[in-house]
Amino acid sequence: MAPAAAVLLGPLLLASLSGVSTTTSVFPLTLPGSLLSRLGDHIQEVQARLGQRLGEPSPAREGWLQQPLDPFNSSDQRSFLQRYWVNTRHWRFPDGPVFLHIGGESSLGPSSVLKGHPGTLAPLWGALVVSLEHRFYGHSIPPGGLDLVQLRFLSSRHALADVASACIQLSRIYNISASSPWIGFGGSYAGSLAAWARLKFPHLIWAAVASSAPVQAQLDFSSYNQVVSRSLADPAVGGSSKCRRAVVQAFAELDHGLSEGKETQAALQSEVRACGTLETPEDQAELLEQLEGLVGAAVQYDQQAGVPLDVRSLCHLMLANQSRGPLSGLQDAIQLVLQTLGLPCLPSSKAAAVAEMKDTSPQAEGLGSRQWFYQTCTEFGYYITCKDSSCPFSRRRTLSDQLQLCAQVFGLLPASVAEAVTRTNTYYGGQSPGATRVFFVNGDIDPWHVLSVLQALGSSEPAVLLRGTSHCSDMAPAQPSDPPSLHLGRQKIAQQLKIWLQEAKVDLGSV
Repeated sequence: MAPAAAVLLGPLLLASLSGVSTTTSVFPLTLPGSLLSRLGDHIQEVQARLGQRLGEPSPAREGWLQQPLDPFNSSDQRSFLQRYWVNTRHWRFPDGPVFLHIGGESSLGPSSVLKGHPGTLAPLWGALVVSLEHRFYGHSIPPGGLDLVQLRFLSSRHALADVASACIQLSRIYNISASSPWIGFGGSYAGSLAAWARLKFPHLIWAAVASSAPVQAQLDFSSYNQVVSRSLADPAVGGSSKCRRAVVQAFAELDHGLSEGKETQAALQSEVRACGTLETPEDQAELLEQLEGLVGAAVQYDQQAGVPLDVRSLCHLMLANQSRGPLSGLQDAIQLVLQTLGLPCLPSSKAAAVAEMKDTSPQAEGLGSRQWFYQTCTEFGYYITCKDSSCPFSRRRTLSDQLQLCAQVFGLLPASVAEAVTRTNTYYGGQSPGATRVFFVNGDIDPWHVLSVLQALGSSEPAVLLRGTSHCSDMAPAQPSDPPSLHLGRQKIAQQLKIWLQEAKVDLGSV
């Protein structure tokens, strides 16, 4: 269920709040402290609480697995404890299916085995539900923390090795029958992991549902803002050409004002409620990043529970008081989002953002910003730029500037980042992964859908693109306001699982 204004996936991309953890690791990350990242946290906190009954005992139980730090080197005896959650309430012991929720770039909590596809579908199939927290995130951080020498053991390949080991260990711990099919679930980066787990370990993972999974690594992700631009003009979700034009005008006004003298910059600082002065190009870029994240979040999380602004409400604000000037609607949107998040102002210091990224102190809850940024530099890229003519934002952000952060934080040269992206696509197959029994589910409002599998690659590689739905919407708790396409998408997932579980009865002998 991470995985962004300088969005670095994810994951992307997912957090917890005072013990109430996110349902899925589905929301992508940006630089630490980014508005899009904070909004992702907030939305997931809201969704984790939906339907929760206070005082009712939870069937979710926490457990720990001992995993090798380096699963590719048998002579290295170092290990770490990896957290998992389990829900046995609906399990038809011993040969009911196992629904495995694969974690991504954040902590996982008890709701990860109670909600989403695994928790919702478990009663129907008598499934054991397990979630596995990703190494180096949440409470599954190896001894030694987040120093660079340790982060070399952080990658999707290491995470998949953990999945394989967990299948074997958990089968032994819970005496799971060999005839029980394991079904992998995940969203955003974790959705990619679910697909790749089926690809690389077909003898362990029977099938997978990959929601909003950007399986294509991409260095320059300019198409993110192409989808944002298109969605702002889409009447189906409350957008219009006037709305898109208002956003373009607001950012043009901002860009122009930031290029003026200190007096104009000071006035802008007050108008957009920036935390610090806007005198340096770096801090100006940081502010623009935050504001692009505000607009991007309205698209990426459109119509989801907990989102303070969706496309419709953002467009209403952008068009309601244009007589006050191009920035008026954006100012209203900023005020609403800051109130929702409990923030006094918009972070606008690039130095503070980079310092936070260099911080090696483990964060047990929420998004793992340093870790995820490392994965973008060493595997995925996903650096959002605004070079396309349709982009409604500032042209200041360049790929070169973002690649320099990899060098600044981790000492990784731009050429090595580009090579890493190529290696990832070669290893996993990009948008043609070749894994059977993987169902790719995407929404066309989601900017990440362009990096996923959008059409069936064969009879055993189905895909569905849901009209008017956003990032990992299918994994969120069902709401009466959900569009018909989302209801239909969830039905298709259930129908496909029924087919695959019936096939498992024949091939594995499960009952």
